[in-house]
Amino acid sequence: MRDEHNRSSGWREQPRYPDPAIEILDPRFEKYRVFSAAVERLYTGCRWAEGPVWFGDGRYLLWSDIPNQRILKWEEETGQVSTYRKPTNFANGNTRDRQGRLVTCHHGGRNVTRTEYDGSITVLANSYQGKQLNSPNDIVVKSDGSIWFTDPVFGILGNYEGYQGEPELGQHVYRLDPETRELICLAEDVLGPNGLAFSPDEKVLYVVESRGEPNRKLLAYDVAVDGKSIANKRVFIDAGSGGTPDGFRVDVDGNLWCGWGMGSAELDGVQIYAPDGDLIGRIALPERCANVCFGGAQRNRLFMAASQSLYAVYVNTQGVMGG
Repeated sequence: MRDEHNRSSGWREQPRYPDPAIEILDPRFEKYRVFSAAVERLYTGCRWAEGPVWFGDGRYLLWSDIPNQRILKWEEETGQVSTYRKPTNFANGNTRDRQGRLVTCHHGGRNVTRTEYDGSITVLANSYQGKQLNSPNDIVVKSDGSIWFTDPVFGILGNYEGYQGEPELGQHVYRLDPETRELICLAEDVLGPNGLAFSPDEKVLYVVESRGEPNRKLLAYDVAVDGKSIANKRVFIDAGSGGTPDGFRVDVDGNLWCGWGMGSAELDGVQIYAPDGDLIGRIALPERCANVCFGGAQRNRLFMAASQSLYAVYVNTQGVMGG
């Protein structure tokens, strides 16, 4: 296998410390910046990078390259990048369940799957009330083991990130019980549901409305005590005309680390919001960032899947479980 991680060389000269790509917009973000940690490009060569997920037991990261129908693997010890799976049926979002198994959204199969310990693949959901799902996009797992995912139409609009097809359902947010396979529609009124994540106490579910009118938004819902419904829909972040939040993850302090793009190139990267919705920090990247996850031995390394590349930076916080 050729040493593909060397393709990251030549991105930029070593920055001064602190790295100017990490911008403090509010004093509350100061404590999260590691003074001598710089943004690194770990790999480039994707067509559309998405869905990073960390495997601490193996010290590696997986992420999707949707149009190329592959899941790539980056090894922390060596920096080597290899193909973990190909073809993938246009895999998009990935996470791990509470037993450590890979759970994946697929545009091509219009389904959600789980990779078993022996490598076999189990289809967990592909329909709702007898109708085919659209193109499951992003996914998280709650502490009770339930799987929550969004189902926009992005993957069936053409033949680049999936197979062109007609939607049979609205664009919903779902909760799946992996044991009984019961699928509950949690929200029907989301325009282009995309990234989603829970607050650290799992009392709030955040969902990106990436086709919101007139502006794209990040919504918040209260999660019922039984964990089977959500209520009190409200706007947590109004993106205005400044681009679109995509995938995101939450740290242990409740801050949201949001992949960002589609507007001005000056906003490409990651935007960090405090639990009260204030923008407190930013990580500038030369590409639109689609999704992020926390990883590393201490879950304090932010991995960023951004268009054609994979980036990472150490931060002074940790990601919550389930993302």
